[in-house]
Amino acid sequence: MPGTPPTRFVYLGPEGTFTEQALRTIPAAERGSRTPTRSVPEALDAVRAGDADAAVVPLENSIGGAVPVTLDELAEGAPLVITREIVLPVQFLLAARPGTGLPGIRSVAAHPQASAQCRGWLRDNLPDAVVVDVLSNAAAAISAAEGQHDAAICAPIGASRHRLAVLADKIADHPDAVTRFVLVTRPGPPPPPSGDDVTSLAVYIAHDRVGALLAVLTEFAVRGVNLTRIESRPTGEALGRYVFFLDCTGHVADVRMGEALQGLRRVCADVRFLGSYPRHRWNTPTAERPVPPPAGLSDTDYADAVAWLARLRAGELC
Repeated sequence: MPGTPPTRFVYLGPEGTFTEQALRTIPAAERGSRTPTRSVPEALDAVRAGDADAAVVPLENSIGGAVPVTLDELAEGAPLVITREIVLPVQFLLAARPGTGLPGIRSVAAHPQASAQCRGWLRDNLPDAVVVDVLSNAAAAISAAEGQHDAAICAPIGASRHRLAVLADKIADHPDAVTRFVLVTRPGPPPPPSGDDVTSLAVYIAHDRVGALLAVLTEFAVRGVNLTRIESRPTGEALGRYVFFLDCTGHVADVRMGEALQGLRRVCADVRFLGSYPRHRWNTPTAERPVPPPAGLSDTDYADAVAWLARLRAGELC
């Protein structure tokens, strides 16, 4: 769908999840169709098959870490690319059917990322309750509403939508927790550089080469490209075989990023480009700023060096 704005969106459902909330921050999604799916693989497969133009799925949380199924799906199967990231503050509450009190709770439905963020509260307030993993925060609310479990850790929208009573709010151990979501499409030209971009990659190192990971990191370091995330996932081939997921500052159209990618192509067993897209912007005075490159490694420095080399090749020795 190069050049065509998406109109058919899918997202990790059911309705009432933080993922739906993230999707609805995208103006095009408010005007288009929004269809929930049962899982991250189902959402991404709908995009691959052409049944949807784009999918919003969770990628990582500031407390619970990466969402493994999303990483695995991006590394395998037909290629997909990230065109946008959405970072959303996450507030959890404990909800149950009206008339239920804390002493009567024996089982709590929760998405694994949600229970990880509320581990301390659960330990202090419901030490004997069994936490049962479900596919989403909305699924947790539904399960409590239908009586499958005594209570749920969910989003406020899930509690109100399913008419649950709130037993405790703001139960996350870290009140400033955020979740990062990504908008994923079929491959096409990336959004133009914004001046504050992220490039995501899945890198397969040459396991029979000493210092293979160091060689990967060096390609970025010598060009002043800052890595903001590096994470490994097993490839499933054998013990010790991993794919490394990298987020770095810059855009594929930048000269120094382009050189780094060419270097990776030379030293890696394989590189999967996962997209270049604008970094989420916080409208606060304390918002994190990009790490500037060292002296001599800025985009301006690279442009100057390219122009200088062009003059040399043209015989202009000045």
